[in-house]
Amino acid sequence: MTALSEEGARPTTGPPDPAAPAGPAPRLPGLVRVAAARTRLEFLSFVRERSAMVFTFVFPLALLVIFGSALHGQPVAAGVDYEQYFVAGMIASGMFGCSFQNLAIVIPLERDIGGLKRLAGTPMPKSAYFAGKIMMVAFTASVQTALLIVIGVLFYDLTLPKTVGPWLTFLWVAGLGTVACTLLGIGVAGIVKNGRTAPAVVSPLATVLQFVSGVFFVFATLPSWMQGIGALFPLKWMTQGMRSVFLPDSFAAHEVAGSWEHGRIALVLGGWCLVGLFVAVRTFRWRNRADG
Repeated sequence: MTALSEEGARPTTGPPDPAAPAGPAPRLPGLVRVAAARTRLEFLSFVRERSAMVFTFVFPLALLVIFGSALHGQPVAAGVDYEQYFVAGMIASGMFGCSFQNLAIVIPLERDIGGLKRLAGTPMPKSAYFAGKIMMVAFTASVQTALLIVIGVLFYDLTLPKTVGPWLTFLWVAGLGTVACTLLGIGVAGIVKNGRTAPAVVSPLATVLQFVSGVFFVFATLPSWMQGIGALFPLKWMTQGMRSVFLPDSFAAHEVAGSWEHGRIALVLGGWCLVGLFVAVRTFRWRNRADG
């Protein structure tokens, strides 16, 4: 109700009635919109960190050039030289690095500076954060794979498949392998103590897995105990799957089992997706343990 001022000239309003119903709460953006915003933020952060961006893309290419040049022309089987074998392994290793190694190091660093703690205190759906990370992994892995394939074709006689079947194999091996390694990277990020110790834990682990998974050396020539260790982890099966795509079918006879084992590759990588999901859910933390 309005009242008149002392001069009776203008109406004045009284204080707001505390019992009056409040207006509608502001509508929060949907998950898709928030996830897109997080993806954009991840991309901008990646581009602005030029040293990290260069390392992500250049390091695998440098390894390819070094090993491919040093062992150029050395046959590993009839019609297959070492550099062709190595390109296939590096494609799998690049996906492994963009997903597992990158996330297991970057997430603890973000937690150290309080970024995850601040995000946890906002109305943002928690899944949007992971969606942004997953999209960034998909982008970097795709670019890196394309670069490795181009270098392999131009300089190391890599032969691209001419039928649809191998490319379909490439898609499901890359998809299952990247998902498994992404989830494992998120899980390991929750296990490591902080961002300072993450590189010291993750980088040696990633290097050892590359050596025992058939990336740098022909897997069938490794000692049996190394083969046994490598077969426990997804990278070995990713490299074998990529060899089935980019090497001749005749090379399958030189695998440990004498075949490409596509069914086992799918089973193992699918199993690691489930294991990675379980570990990620159980271990992920939005704040350091010292923060309570």
